[in-house]
Amino acid sequence: MSDLVEGSPRVAEVAEWEVRVALAALYRLVALHGWDDAIFTHISARVPGPDHHFLINPYGLFFEEITASSLVKVGTDGKVVSESPYRINPAGFTIHSAVHMARPDVTFVIHLHAAAGVAVAAQAEGLLPLSQHALIVLPNLAYHDYEGIALNLDERERIVADLGDRSSMILRNHGTLSVGGSAAEAWLHIYYLEMACQQQIDALSGGRDRLQLAPIKAQEEVRAQVLGQRGNMSALVWPGLLRRLDRHLPGYAA
Repeated sequence: MSDLVEGSPRVAEVAEWEVRVALAALYRLVALHGWDDAIFTHISARVPGPDHHFLINPYGLFFEEITASSLVKVGTDGKVVSESPYRINPAGFTIHSAVHMARPDVTFVIHLHAAAGVAVAAQAEGLLPLSQHALIVLPNLAYHDYEGIALNLDERERIVADLGDRSSMILRNHGTLSVGGSAAEAWLHIYYLEMACQQQIDALSGGRDRLQLAPIKAQEEVRAQVLGQRGNMSALVWPGLLRRLDRHLPGYAA
């Protein structure tokens, strides 16, 4: 008889391992796209089950080195709750713990310091309706003002208030963030946001007065299309992303 009975320790282990593999894949994908920042920034995941535990990167490993087994399990206070040869950056979990505690629908949180995202985060107008990518992002985009390096726990309530129920956020003067119920969803949100930011930086190279914003009617049409979207496009792209990892950065599932 199979030992995979609902509620059994074995089922919990399998569920956690699946989340670990998906989270490790996200780290590798960020590295593959050149969006990593040495050992800084973080991607986190909620561990299935009632314990309110989370997985985050071991402090000191580059994103391209992270594997499913090297991820560190922590509690809501950022303290390690299972044996690990690695330590974590507690400050790095401030933003992530805020989102995880406030949004039970969120399993994965991606926070980046990619160049284009930071550049747009430093622009007073924020993300402009310049490209189709931007128009797809804007209906679910939030902003949070910069308060300094994320060391103060009382900033968490303001982060979650600003994020609300949206899927993407620009952290002013800091970077970008996305959330998702799956790794695929979180990835697609950050992909569209970072692509939109890069396209804006490229467009601005010709000068602000030369920009052509999307027509208001088109902006409204895309907004309606995005908010009324059916189906899960992220599930379509995720298998291909994993195949790409297997070709270029294999080993994440170890």
